[in-house]
Amino acid sequence: MTDLLTKHSFVELGARQRAKALLDAGTFRELIDPFQRIMSPWLGRQGVVPQADDGVIIAKGSIGGMPVVVAAIEGNFQGGSLGEVGGAKIAGALELAADDNRNGIPTCAVLLLETGGVRLQEANLGLAAIADIHAAIVDLRQYQPVIGVVAGSVGCFGGMSIAAGLCSYLVVTREARLGLNGPQVIEQEAGLDEYDSRDRPFIWSLTGGEQRFNSGLVDRYVADDMAQIQQTVTALMHAGLPAQQRSRQVDFYLARLTELDTTVQIVPAAVCDLYQGERP
Repeated sequence: MTDLLTKHSFVELGARQRAKALLDAGTFRELIDPFQRIMSPWLGRQGVVPQADDGVIIAKGSIGGMPVVVAAIEGNFQGGSLGEVGGAKIAGALELAADDNRNGIPTCAVLLLETGGVRLQEANLGLAAIADIHAAIVDLRQYQPVIGVVAGSVGCFGGMSIAAGLCSYLVVTREARLGLNGPQVIEQEAGLDEYDSRDRPFIWSLTGGEQRFNSGLVDRYVADDMAQIQQTVTALMHAGLPAQQRSRQVDFYLARLTELDTTVQIVPAAVCDLYQGERP
């Protein structure tokens, strides 16, 4: 009972609080903070109230004594969607971290992913920014781990799910969801019989954190506990680079997907079975 009382939820924190919670005490330093008033120039023109940080918090500090940059997406602003400014903040931070490594400063990166993907109001600009994020992750992960954390409750979808797939390591909670297309998009395109976006147990059984871990698509499955998530991220940073990045295992995943019978409704156990086997 004492352990339950002393746990602190990570999911319930806002993006800025999550970044502070991960970093060593006293090391949090925010870059391009809200007082600099760098926000989307496009939302106001479409009748949407912008946010001073564009829903993205960039912080430098240390975790377990190691230099790190943290990019946290605020899921409560526009569903965590990324536009020109927020995307550029993340890409720029990752690019600078890669430069640090090239200059002898071994800087890791942690991405706190609460996002539905590209912001529809900024479509092409947002897509270009997300592509820059992808390129920056691939560059940085040559030197130090890029660790993605999907905690909940928005999940990680769209182009940013690709960013998650490019990370060196992924950490999820039971509340997390991870997928290329969100439930409503799948239902809209494939029909209610294929995917009922209101059926929460069904959705989590296929794209939830526990399922993604059991399928080998993420590396750590943790409780919604601030201390446990910080300890897990610290351990992964100290673990160094993985033997092979998951995104390099294309042949393994393509071979498995060719075995999938698309004529029947997929069930969670079939998903787990599909991805079993020795990876390269």
